[in-house]
Amino acid sequence: MKPLDREFYLRDTLTVAKELLGKYLVREMDGGYLVGRITETEAYIGAIDKACHAYGGKITPRTKTLYEQGGTSYVYLVYGMYHCMNVVTEPQGEAAAVLLRSVEFVKGYEEASMLRYGKELEVLSKAQLKNFANGPGKLCKAMGITREQNNRNLCGQNFFITDCIEGINNPTFELGISPRIGIDYAQEAKDFPWRFFSI
Repeated sequence: MKPLDREFYLRDTLTVAKELLGKYLVREMDGGYLVGRITETEAYIGAIDKACHAYGGKITPRTKTLYEQGGTSYVYLVYGMYHCMNVVTEPQGEAAAVLLRSVEFVKGYEEASMLRYGKELEVLSKAQLKNFANGPGKLCKAMGITREQNNRNLCGQNFFITDCIEGINNPTFELGISPRIGIDYAQEAKDFPWRFFSI
């Protein structure tokens, strides 16, 4: 499994958000791998986006990671209990990122089930399987991602995104586009069509 190179992330955030669909988020844990195909993303661009944590050039201990170079992880906690995983984009200092909203597991499903629900995969209900990693907090719980994974180099070997996984076919899909979810506070930015998903 070869990580995407730095140049992939140093581009326009909207382009990266679209092209992350169908790629694979990989995390090595206990000698094995958790792998999820990315199926939904949202773009955040600090310079023009009131929904972005760094809007208006805001720099805090939390947001300083957003100003790192593209290809850095940005993981934060919401509501004091849910982690969200973002991929920093564009050159250093630009404060932009892509939120990973959903993945479909293709490897390590059993281990992810224990992380997500504390139960073996075979005893999960249909509702639990349907809602396994179809939200940013669910994704992070199933992948074991916490603030410990904030500000990590995603071009390394233990925590990265890749184009393909050996033995797994890359499915074709159509691109869905809509406004982002849960940002009604962001005035005009709530209507930006910056949510992308595979159909």
